[in-house]
Amino acid sequence: MRVLVVEDDEKAASFLANALRESGHSCDIASDGEEGLSLALSEPFDVLILDRMLPKRDGLSVLEELRKQENHAPVLVLSALGTVDDRVAGLRAGGDDYLTKPYAFSELLARVEALARRKSPEEASTKYVVGDLVLDRLSHKVTRGKENVPLQPREYRLLEYLMKNAGQVVTRTMLLEHVWDYHFDPQTNVIDVHISRLRAKIDKNYDKPLLHTVRGAGYILRDGAV
Repeated sequence: MRVLVVEDDEKAASFLANALRESGHSCDIASDGEEGLSLALSEPFDVLILDRMLPKRDGLSVLEELRKQENHAPVLVLSALGTVDDRVAGLRAGGDDYLTKPYAFSELLARVEALARRKSPEEASTKYVVGDLVLDRLSHKVTRGKENVPLQPREYRLLEYLMKNAGQVVTRTMLLEHVWDYHFDPQTNVIDVHISRLRAKIDKNYDKPLLHTVRGAGYILRDGAV
């Protein structure tokens, strides 16, 4: 299990990370809210342990942004704030569990492992596969057949979203919101340009195209004709 600890107290973070590693888990540390958010959005983690009081960006703000960005990794909120209202605020912001400080590590570990078990098969999967196209979410490596497919970061996010929704029509509005984080139409051809580049990389040299345009609706990634 890979865990991200977002904690600004260096000693507390080090203790927690070492204890998790001794328990057989991989652990990364972020020391402020901005770093934690960036790591959580760019790397796949099984569980996030998120301190509520953080510099640069507080824990609840980080949590709300993660959910806004469609990141559904289970989150355990850690806080010295332990009233009912505090716990409710943490859960309503998108937290999956809430543990007050001070805590027993054995309890924290049990809660973290329970959160990891709750993940849906889709969320737990580290790979998306459509036909002979494979996207590895851990290494960010994309292959088609035996060939590597080099992608730019935005192309990768576009393909990841299409593969996550394989077999379903994805509209331009969905792509703008989930790949570009636009909640308005920028009136540009940015989607057309990136779809064209992506299609050239995953379909151009292959007999069977996977990325299809659905006229008047959007795009669909599937193994077979539309």
